[in-house]
Amino acid sequence: MELVLAAACEDARTRPDGRLDLIGVFDELQAPGFPAAQDRMTVVLVMQWSPAERGRHAFRADLVDEADRKVLTIEGHTDVGAEPAAVARPRTRLVMPLERVVFPQAGEYRFVLHVDATVRTAFSLFVSERAD
Repeated sequence: MELVLAAACEDARTRPDGRLDLIGVFDELQAPGFPAAQDRMTVVLVMQWSPAERGRHAFRADLVDEADRKVLTIEGHTDVGAEPAAVARPRTRLVMPLERVVFPQAGEYRFVLHVDATVRTAFSLFVSERAD
């Protein structure tokens, strides 16, 4: 499995032609104080698989702080190979809208993706206090 796209954004939509629109991509957030809550965000992960990896794969994406403490966990599975056999390198798109994500303190947060025995840092978010 290769992680080919990972992002946090306001929203994501799949077009009828199969393209994926990411709206409001961000890697930084500012808050008036802590703990801080992001009312809405969407996590997008696109994975590419080898033909030998067809089948069902469990995944977990953990949002962790700088001390590797879990703030949030997303769990599920993906079915690889549902596409026509002509697709040599199947891809899986995970588009996960989240509500009220709480960041306990300022700092760097990472989404860490676990698929089978593979662990990858998907992306980081930097959360800081807004100076008013």
